[in-house]
Amino acid sequence: MKAGRVDHMTDSELLELYYQDKDPEWIGRLLERYTLLLLGVCMKYVKDENEAKDCVQQIFLKVLTEVSKYRIDYFKSWLYMVAKNHCLMRLRNNGIKGPKELKEEMLVHTEPEKEELIKNEQTYDLLEDAITELSEEQRQCVILFYLKKNSYQQVTEKTGFNLLQVKSYIQNGKRNLKIILERKLKEKKAH
Repeated sequence: MKAGRVDHMTDSELLELYYQDKDPEWIGRLLERYTLLLLGVCMKYVKDENEAKDCVQQIFLKVLTEVSKYRIDYFKSWLYMVAKNHCLMRLRNNGIKGPKELKEEMLVHTEPEKEELIKNEQTYDLLEDAITELSEEQRQCVILFYLKKNSYQQVTEKTGFNLLQVKSYIQNGKRNLKIILERKLKEKKAH
């Protein structure tokens, strides 16, 4: 098949060719289309260009092994979720906790589920942004307690705050996060 013709094929058409003859060239063509998207997603999470490039290579390998296990309808969305999941697992393995990663089975989804995933991604972005608006003490305690799953005692040991202060910072931080998120959601709907 001529390269020019392949360039004009949709993602769905290339996937269909792959499902028909299992030739990994079709997946390779799809991955070529989204290399920059993958690099951007990886940079968002790992914040280091060399590490992001390494992640992209690992994601390519993962996609080549995983794509035959599922019937994928929206390759770009599926690829985005595989990349995000890979980066979150990498951060977790490096001791940095991020939002809960998505299970492989969730990566193949219908249109309503796709909309829900997009909504969740936007909520995570809003939450990340909202956390930065907390006071330093609240932010520190909330991240350690909720995101890094530390106990009250562990938070007191890591921060140097006493138990009453930690409980207060967590309670007030949680309340303030709710207020900030509600404000941000209203602002978003207004636009």
